[in-house]
Amino acid sequence: MKHRWLLLSVGLFFALVVAAVGAVAMAIAITYPRLPSLETLTDYRPKIPLRVYTADGVQIGEFGEEKRAFVPIGQVPLLMKQAILAAEDERFYQHGGIDYIGVARAAASNLLTGHAQSGASTITMQVARNFFLSSEKTFTRKFNEALLSFKIEHSLSKDQILELYFNQIYLGQRAYGFASAAQVYFGKSLAQLTPAEMAMLAGLPKAPSSYNPVVNPNRAKLRQQYVLRRMRELQFINEQQYQAALAESLHVRRSSESFPVQAEYVAEMARQALYDKYKEAAYTQGYKVYTTLLASHQTAAYEAARKGVLDYDRRHGYRGPEAYIELPAAGSDLQDKLEDHLADVKDAGDLVPAVVLSTSNTMVKVYLRGGTTAEISGKGLQFAARALSSKLQPSQQLRPGAIVRVQMGENGPQIVQLPQAEVAMVSIDPQNGAIRSLVGGFDFNRNHFNHVTQAWRQPGSSFKPFIYSAGIERGFTPATMINDAPLVIDPATIGGQRWEPKNFDGKFAGLMTMRDALTKSKNLVSIRILQAITPDYAQAYISKFGFEARNHPAYLTMALGAGSVTALQMAEGYSVFANTGYRVRSYFIDRIEDSRGQLIARTEPEVAGKNAPRTLDPRNAFIMTSMMQDVTRYGTAAKANVLNRNDLAGKTGTTNDTHDAWFAGYQPGLVAIAWLGFDQPRSLGGSETGGAAALPIWISYMGKALKGVPEYAYPVPDGVLTQPVETSRGTRNEYFYAEFPQTNPELGLDNTSTAAPQTMEEGVKDLLF
Repeated sequence: MKHRWLLLSVGLFFALVVAAVGAVAMAIAITYPRLPSLETLTDYRPKIPLRVYTADGVQIGEFGEEKRAFVPIGQVPLLMKQAILAAEDERFYQHGGIDYIGVARAAASNLLTGHAQSGASTITMQVARNFFLSSEKTFTRKFNEALLSFKIEHSLSKDQILELYFNQIYLGQRAYGFASAAQVYFGKSLAQLTPAEMAMLAGLPKAPSSYNPVVNPNRAKLRQQYVLRRMRELQFINEQQYQAALAESLHVRRSSESFPVQAEYVAEMARQALYDKYKEAAYTQGYKVYTTLLASHQTAAYEAARKGVLDYDRRHGYRGPEAYIELPAAGSDLQDKLEDHLADVKDAGDLVPAVVLSTSNTMVKVYLRGGTTAEISGKGLQFAARALSSKLQPSQQLRPGAIVRVQMGENGPQIVQLPQAEVAMVSIDPQNGAIRSLVGGFDFNRNHFNHVTQAWRQPGSSFKPFIYSAGIERGFTPATMINDAPLVIDPATIGGQRWEPKNFDGKFAGLMTMRDALTKSKNLVSIRILQAITPDYAQAYISKFGFEARNHPAYLTMALGAGSVTALQMAEGYSVFANTGYRVRSYFIDRIEDSRGQLIARTEPEVAGKNAPRTLDPRNAFIMTSMMQDVTRYGTAAKANVLNRNDLAGKTGTTNDTHDAWFAGYQPGLVAIAWLGFDQPRSLGGSETGGAAALPIWISYMGKALKGVPEYAYPVPDGVLTQPVETSRGTRNEYFYAEFPQTNPELGLDNTSTAAPQTMEEGVKDLLF
């Protein structure tokens, strides 16, 4: 009887097994043909963002929904692969898609602990889930995942599967794939990572939100330690490496948007250009845009522009804190509340927001993001010391709860403020128009408006060289004597407005050479030159430099820069002087490549002396350069002598009521333009001129950009004569067109204009040097 029951039980067991196997076989037979095609894997085309680089390969921008950088598995460092295997699937190269030993180990662990603590998903299973399935925890999804894993293992090699996993997995902070995560979290390439950093990244796939070192640094550290321990147990690292990795202090980037070179305005220009060409595909196809910027030039321009604005701002005093908050009561959540307040304040480069915690007559204690506090005193407090006075309005006082800006200086932290003025700085190669640096404003995060390409401003006296150039073409010479004397424009005959232009200093020098007049930026001389050649002629003439007539009405005020220009236009205009007379157009994209580095498009620039049109007589360009060299040696830009170079030329510019400060200058290999002003035009202050506000920016940039560049000796072109003439600085050899030798004419002895009067719609304005 017992044997019968035993046989019956065994038979029933085998029947159940057969039935189960049959059911599984039937499920497989039904499900397997319905599994998705693996074409997505075999023809893997991930969404790769648009990336923007300098000409020398430094990344300056990235645009796309997913941050991803595809890396072939053969280029992944061995230790990085081993860290991933130690964390996720140590038997990856041994199993066939499902790790039965791992399943048994996980089941035993879960039984012992009483809850699901360990999983048994292999890397292949994760690839199946990430590409084809949802994350829902159901038997059907798990069954399909297992079948897909077998299918993947049958169709792809182990390295191909690992490559897919390595580039597809989400790792937090919008980073997909380990190469992107290395940049996001540490600002490094894979080859630059330390074992400790590799272990930190390898620990992320299990739960990117929970083990994110930015959001949860403590949990991330525990996960990293686990990965390092597994790497040691699997002998991927030795004991010395293990201990060193445990002790290593990691420096995690808090902001994933920062790049080594600050060129946000150019990156945005590139994004707009690519979107116009490729629409939404621009953000997913992995295009690489190589601009014409040089990293060293861009850094120099960025630093010079920001320092110039901050120096200007400091000259005009501290205005007070940005805002005030109610300080929360001291307690365990004080830091969290302060962090919440500071999270609402935008960064501005190295001007970091802080909350004042306490003050005294000589010291201010502030709280900075990340739990740091700083005590500011001495020179660090000097700029804002006046705001400690209790006599000021509460809205101007430095008191607990004030939100201020702190900058790390040479002597420690110092209180500064966000400037209200804006800046533009651009430089181009005058031989081909390649933009070498471009700073479109003080801070891109605060103001996306590009002051280099979008801001139309009056150029003031920085426009005078184009009028002088027209005069030379009409027979004037640098030695022509012109009267710097009062002049009255009386347009009563046409119902206009009386105009009595003046020089900046209000003084008149009488007869002086054209060269001296430009050196000293004499307004009355410029007007008399324009009277002689006529505004209509000058309006047509300036097209040689790329200026459109519609932006420069044919009135006498054109002599003082009353039209409208952009900083980039000025750079192109001055390039004609710098390259001896060729009109080159600026460009900022050198080439576009696809995600595999194949060339898609390349700019073919206009090159001086080759395919660029000549618009100016080389003799004119040479003489004008010679005259503008005097501006930088003896005139309104004499501060440029600090650069100790003899090949620099340029012109200052300050508009009416000092609304705009300019300096435009060059040497044969580089033209640079600096501008400073307010978005809503208002006075920069009576003592602020192009020489005081804009020239220092230009000097700072050119000092670095021209370091190591040999001085250039300008050759005298054919058709130019030299004759000795008397000047305010003694006898010198002056340059003349061969057909216009020295005749020493005198122009403008009459103080009243009797020619047809010139007027503006709203009346004329004085535009000073």
